[in-house]
Amino acid sequence: MSSRRVGMRTTEEQAKLLALCKLKGVSWYLLAREAQRPDGVDRLWRGETLEVSEDATNATAVIRASQADLDGHMKAAQADVARAADGGARLVTVLDDGYPPTLRLIYNLPPFLFIRGQIAEADLRSVAVVGTRQASDMGLRRARNMAALLAERSVTVVSGLARGIDTAAHTAALEAGGRTIAVVGTGILRCYPAENRALAERITERGAVVSQFWPDAPGATYTFPRRNVTMSGIAQGTVVIEASSTSGAKMQARIALEHGKKVFLIRSLTEAQPWAEKYVATRGAIMVDQVEDVIKVLADPDRIHEADARRHQLALDFG
Repeated sequence: MSSRRVGMRTTEEQAKLLALCKLKGVSWYLLAREAQRPDGVDRLWRGETLEVSEDATNATAVIRASQADLDGHMKAAQADVARAADGGARLVTVLDDGYPPTLRLIYNLPPFLFIRGQIAEADLRSVAVVGTRQASDMGLRRARNMAALLAERSVTVVSGLARGIDTAAHTAALEAGGRTIAVVGTGILRCYPAENRALAERITERGAVVSQFWPDAPGATYTFPRRNVTMSGIAQGTVVIEASSTSGAKMQARIALEHGKKVFLIRSLTEAQPWAEKYVATRGAIMVDQVEDVIKVLADPDRIHEADARRHQLALDFG
């Protein structure tokens, strides 16, 4: 992993947000939503929220009971940022202009990201290509073909750096000269699976590796589903290549539909898996035969910026 140190200074507002994320029992998604509202971080710091929900009630109780610990959590969070910087990663929070606009549009967005590489304006035209780790040879070929054709059409390929379909998609996008983003289920200073370390380094040169966890966090049963939420959010849509009814890829398809994102299921998947057939018939997923079926429904970046501006205005109106 690169030893290049990147900028590590955090603003007081960023440091407060990270400190709040250190509190056990506080929903990070709630913190992300509240922090974007006017004076949101200061209000959270006092143990106050505008949102009325069970998560908000729990958070206010925990924060008020933890006032004496917050300064210590702030120092710990700043040490995490410095450690990530030593590994070549930078911090982006929901408070920052560099936070991906596509991700701001979902309700369960992460409050912060650690990023190696760069997220660019071009990444607003992005599609996640996902599927099983135990992919068939045909599934791997289909993943490579879909990712390469998307990359050739200047669409950023998003995936999760896992074995199988994810690895095939990232690799094909790079080989086609395109951009790709890996949303990982561990801290930014770890690599899972270990054999994809060299691939992760290549991705940082033509895209980004992104983590929503503390820099040294190991993978766990809860981190990979959260990763799927963020992968759905950061892309305009998700293409599922090959996935069983119990796979994380199917879960991402469900999440993407809940986010109002496009879900594309290739024909061979819908013919082989009842869940995929049902998603097309009743839940609004789109069966696709070729890459043009995906390209033609992607939104222009200007529309995403307009949607983000409307979201921001609503926060101001109701904040």
